[in-house]
Amino acid sequence: MATLREIRRRISGVKSTQKITKAMKMVAAAKLRRSQDAVIAARPYARKMKELLQQLSAVVDVTAQPLFASREVKNVAIIVVTADRGLCGAFNANIIRAAVHHIRTQYADLQAAGNVKLIVIGKKGHDFFFKNEYHIAEKHLGIFSALNFSKAQAIAGEFVRRYLRGEYDRVQVVYNEFKSIVHQKLVIDQLLPIPDHTAPQPSGTDAAKSQPKEESHAGGKAGIDYIYEPSGAEIISALLPKHLNFQLWKVLLESNAAEQGARMTAMDNATTNASDMIRELQLSYNNARQASITKELLEIVSGAEALKQAN
Repeated sequence: MATLREIRRRISGVKSTQKITKAMKMVAAAKLRRSQDAVIAARPYARKMKELLQQLSAVVDVTAQPLFASREVKNVAIIVVTADRGLCGAFNANIIRAAVHHIRTQYADLQAAGNVKLIVIGKKGHDFFFKNEYHIAEKHLGIFSALNFSKAQAIAGEFVRRYLRGEYDRVQVVYNEFKSIVHQKLVIDQLLPIPDHTAPQPSGTDAAKSQPKEESHAGGKAGIDYIYEPSGAEIISALLPKHLNFQLWKVLLESNAAEQGARMTAMDNATTNASDMIRELQLSYNNARQASITKELLEIVSGAEALKQAN
């Protein structure tokens, strides 16, 4: 049985840990508020940009745009977005597990040939993949400490250049999307080539034929017939880099908010567990102290009885 001194030492240690977890929860809550506001502000812009790209791609011939063209997949780049620090529950483990499962199920042959390259954002992901000897093409550590758009722009610009040079045939991203403080959604999204939902619909489809004649416009797309100035092709050429830059920026914002939410939840659980542990240790301390007092009383009574019998 633990001595009173050992139990007091354990209670003191748990109380110190509880102070740390409570402080980390408060820090995460403050960061979460800022990152959540940034995500909420970014989502409408990203959504409208994607809608505009869809409208343009439906009325403009994008076959000359290499970022839309699908080709045989011989080299794949996967962007894995994790945190730089731990103490955020299963946040990092879930991302790493999803990325590894995706590689093993979708690109097992390419991985065996060494043609799966990882662009790792976050120290936790880098440490895991480096230790397990995955091919890391790029690493970006510590960017969440001072997150800004220029970093997303630099990362996006690099993988676009490599895609255009033919080093990558497909670029995907694995990250946690922020839903709420207690819930993050694992997302695997394709950045390049631009997914099919932004490609023009085939002419003569049943959907286009079913539209009234006065509502059917160029490219078989129903809706308002916009006049683009300059031409749609020029707008789409200017829009694509902005679209990719902002999509990656949104990914980083989502991951940052999800990380702070996960850390806040983990620290709240740790603080609650510390309170339960302190309560149990206090009961153990009281029981041990009561047993010690009872033992001392028995020894005193026994000694008194022994003296009485001796007299």
